[in-house]
Amino acid sequence: MKRNLILLSAVVMSLTLAACENPPGMNGNANANANMSTPVAVATATATPKYTEEQAREERARAKENKETIGDTLDDAWIHTKIVAKLIANSKTPERKINVDVVNNAVTLRGTVDTAEEKAAAEQTAKDTEGVTKVINQLKVAAPAKSTKTK
Repeated sequence: MKRNLILLSAVVMSLTLAACENPPGMNGNANANANMSTPVAVATATATPKYTEEQAREERARAKENKETIGDTLDDAWIHTKIVAKLIANSKTPERKINVDVVNNAVTLRGTVDTAEEKAAAEQTAKDTEGVTKVINQLKVAAPAKSTKTK
């Protein structure tokens, strides 16, 4: 009885494995695709939202107020927007102490930061931004002035 049970288990396992194998010349996905009679359309998300000329004008105006430079292309304005937003979101970078200039997809960082870590983080943020071809880090490190309290 025990022998028959073992034999039966072996046969069931063999049949299961045989059913899973692909016939010669067929790839692993062929069986899954065989039942599809029509192709299925797959929606893909756009990598970046549409950046308009109006948005670029607004960004150039904001940059000018902060004594920053943005080139004439939409790419330059879009890169500036992305870097400034990333610097604001990053707790390791004091965004308003950093001027971001973007011309021909090249970024120049100017200003003064408190630590070498902030300088490195700002540079890495710019380098990691899509569309940036070059980063010139002119940030200076200067410890914040200590306030003197008088009693």
